[in-house]
Amino acid sequence: MNTNDKGIVELKHFILREVCRLAWAGKLEPEETEKIVYQVSPGPKPKYRCCVYKEREIVRGRIRLAMGLDPDPGRPGKNVVSVIPPACDDCPIQNYHVSDSCRFCLGKACLNACPFGAIVPGDAKMHIDSAKCKSCGKCAQACPFGAIIHQERPCRKACPVDAIFYDEAGICCIDESKCIHCGHCIHNCPFGAIGSKIYAVHVIRAIQEGKRVVAMCAPATEGQFGKDITMAAIRSALKKAGFAEMVEVGLGGDMTAAYEAREWIEARKEGRIMTTSCCPAFISLLHHHFPKQYEENKSATVSPMVAVSRYLKCLDPDCVTVFIGPCIAKKGETLNENIRDSADYALTYGEIVALLDSKGVSVEPVEEDYQEASLFGKRFAGSGGVAQAVLEVMEEMGEDTSGIRLTTCAGGDECKKALMLLKAGRLDTDFVEGMICPGGCVGGPSKHQAEALVLRARTELLGKADGRKILENLKNYPMDRFSMFRDGSMPDREQQDAER
Repeated sequence: MNTNDKGIVELKHFILREVCRLAWAGKLEPEETEKIVYQVSPGPKPKYRCCVYKEREIVRGRIRLAMGLDPDPGRPGKNVVSVIPPACDDCPIQNYHVSDSCRFCLGKACLNACPFGAIVPGDAKMHIDSAKCKSCGKCAQACPFGAIIHQERPCRKACPVDAIFYDEAGICCIDESKCIHCGHCIHNCPFGAIGSKIYAVHVIRAIQEGKRVVAMCAPATEGQFGKDITMAAIRSALKKAGFAEMVEVGLGGDMTAAYEAREWIEARKEGRIMTTSCCPAFISLLHHHFPKQYEENKSATVSPMVAVSRYLKCLDPDCVTVFIGPCIAKKGETLNENIRDSADYALTYGEIVALLDSKGVSVEPVEEDYQEASLFGKRFAGSGGVAQAVLEVMEEMGEDTSGIRLTTCAGGDECKKALMLLKAGRLDTDFVEGMICPGGCVGGPSKHQAEALVLRARTELLGKADGRKILENLKNYPMDRFSMFRDGSMPDREQQDAER
């Protein structure tokens, strides 16, 4: 594991692995989970925080998250992304601070600029009274030396939609009406105070109940575990842990591209700009913050994850589908009641590794060829990959793609800028591909290694893929038996027959 929050990740892994071990053993009871608390913080001296009592309370919150529960029973919520209150108290509440660069000048421009009387002279420099400060920033603008700094808390700084606010005690809170489940706040909190609910225990119980549990691995998976770990290797490890099968979600990328190509052709005739359906955080950004564009410009096609889940459920309605990838927002998509037959659960790479570890299974190279997706479906994980797949389908259908204007945006700021231009009628494009994570899904918040390492291994692995065409590949799958549209309407069989 190579991340910028390595210590927090290792602690999360240990707790989740132990919770999973208890679940496999049928011992997930309060007395047993309390033993995990004392394993992490045995006392009498604290290892991470000011006291063992606080440490233990934080671990209890992490255990609840590992069980798919709210970390604080007193603060229940529907959001996948949740805050562990006792872990969130070491960030400064005040946004503006007077640094040692203050020259205690005669003019006192900061004092004169403050409309709230929050700035007063101290012994050697100016001082900001946190009880009076309203964080307007006028003092910082007025200071001729730039001595007053704006210190924004990392969780709020990382949030692309301003969904984070703070209560009276300075504890982080998440506005569920704004949150798009991107998960960027999680890995930017230096105290690990924000996490997502984990559904590994639910998956374990489904396996134990004898249900057919099928894993669905995201296109971003290739390269996450090194150049020697192919999709076949991951499939082998998952089956050892009790999964009945694994399917490549790049196949869903092929399915999505095929249907979005038809939508795009129609939209061009109408002179209408269309946005893609691939990234659930981007769709949430549209839904919550650009509702008119959500109604007028959003693709009606489901995401690759939903496409593969529907394909599997049309073959076996009782199967349990589990998405595995680098994305927190996919957890939110599984809980979206408006999307029928979506994946039942979503796990990140770190979570599936902890689950495998709890079963004593490691991911090892295998001598086996396995490919269900075209190279274009596999490339859905990178910024621009969706658009290129849609163009490929259009060309396979005999459409002229010359002159098509594309806008690809990756990262919250880029996506918001494109959508604001779209809202203002100033976006000169035909198609908008938006991914909230910089670099696309490969750069997702729960990637298993640093993005540079993933991309290096991924290039080598994708270089071994065959050159199958998208529409030719889809002939092997019963596309006429399930809906590819969000509203559940069935595909046009006459059109499908004509394409065949």
